[in-house]
Amino acid sequence: MAQRLTYRRRLSYNTKSNRRRISKTPGGRLVYLHVKKPGKAPSCGDCHLRLQGIPALRPKKLMSVSKPKKTVTRAYGGSICARCVRERIVRAFLIEEQKIVTRVIKASAQKKQ
Repeated sequence: MAQRLTYRRRLSYNTKSNRRRISKTPGGRLVYLHVKKPGKAPSCGDCHLRLQGIPALRPKKLMSVSKPKKTVTRAYGGSICARCVRERIVRAFLIEEQKIVTRVIKASAQKKQ
């Protein structure tokens, strides 16, 4: 018959924070090893895709990681992906161009009158 296993911590319920795996000790006993939760990778604020170049870590682990490993050296680096930043820049440029065109059209209409 298989060996019975007991929890090694006080929490006695099968919850997400109490996940465990079975491990065999050098003495031949089977024991539970508590597994930490996997980290969730940061995602883009606009398109919700996973951000590249930033590790998926738990918040406590993320505190001990240095700043360059948590961000990307770009405008909005670490919060918005490159494609969305490019779209924002192009959109802003086109809006400014449109404003200039309307000003030129208005000026030419003023000259004709």
